[in-house]
Amino acid sequence: MKHTISILGSTGSVGVSTLFIVDKKKKNFKIELLSSNKNYSLICNQIKKYKPNYFVISDINVFTKIKKKFKNKKIKIFNNFDKITLKKKSDITISAITGIAGLKPTLIMTKRSKKILIANKESIICGWNLIKKIALKNNTKIIPIDSEHFSIFKLLENHKQSEIKKIYITASGGPFLNYKTNQFSTIKPKDALKHPKWKMGKKITIDSSTLMNKILELIEAQKLFNLPNKKLDILIHPNSLVHAIVQLKNGLTQFIYHETSMIIPLANAIFEKNLNIENFIKIKKSKKKNVIENLTFFKVNKKIFPIFKIKDKANEYPSTPIIINAANEVLIDQFLQKKIPFLSISKTIMKIMNDINYRKYAIRRPKNIKEIIIIDNWARESIIKKLRIND
Repeated sequence: MKHTISILGSTGSVGVSTLFIVDKKKKNFKIELLSSNKNYSLICNQIKKYKPNYFVISDINVFTKIKKKFKNKKIKIFNNFDKITLKKKSDITISAITGIAGLKPTLIMTKRSKKILIANKESIICGWNLIKKIALKNNTKIIPIDSEHFSIFKLLENHKQSEIKKIYITASGGPFLNYKTNQFSTIKPKDALKHPKWKMGKKITIDSSTLMNKILELIEAQKLFNLPNKKLDILIHPNSLVHAIVQLKNGLTQFIYHETSMIIPLANAIFEKNLNIENFIKIKKSKKKNVIENLTFFKVNKKIFPIFKIKDKANEYPSTPIIINAANEVLIDQFLQKKIPFLSISKTIMKIMNDINYRKYAIRRPKNIKEIIIIDNWARESIIKKLRIND
């Protein structure tokens, strides 16, 4: 019997990796639903190759073109998720739409899936209470598939929170780890998009260069695993082979080591057991006999990564994560358009946390997605105003 899979963000790196796994095990899966924004050529290819029952395309112009092109096909093509009515629950849904745009589709598909694999950290950061509530009501299993959180998820399977002393999330350091402070003023988008270890989308790659991805991942870990801020920290680990470290009160320290491939956490989350990863990727064999002895870890340098200064305030109020995330999304977009310098990303995020109206919005406890969007919109508008004033 084939398992049905739905992929939110099928043309992104996680979506493409999921379809790679499906290709390797065609007899095991049937594609139920795919979604994308505006990658016209790849959407066409995926429709022809996988013949999903549904395809959701958020960009209205691309939606119109695709709808016309495939009007005589059985596939149902929609511009949003509101009209999706699956005949039965999808066995597995991959939530991999980048940014806050992924929250609503994730909430909808959590109701309509047996298992949700979440790579969209913004959904967890901004709407975890809503996701968790719907998951419990619909008996939906949730597994995080970012390498860091999947590692924590596996490491904590046999441990209670009371046993944990500290959890470290590791960071590669991105492309500017060895830069001198006087070099940061000349950084261009093309420089920030050259990640030394991982091949990812633009947004997450820029986040890696500022270390904002780790600030967001700490927030995500707090929510997913119900951990206090004092039990979480970040370590720079240029090898990018250990993705999280768990220190236990009994004196033991545990970590999971794996190659820099999203295929590994993704495939393990899909199959959960009886998996031979060598069927999907070739594991690199090190020429060094004792490769684990060559792993390096060190503390974050705040001069290189000034955004690290907000780490302890990232969860100070219920809606602080929503504000930080929204501000960051706007600033990355501005940077990619070459409208602001690289250093403005971290500087402006810190400014919004000192805004006269910040606390008024940060203390709110949103009960639904509309209330989340109100806070998100305030942060976005405030950032744009601050950038105009600076101009």
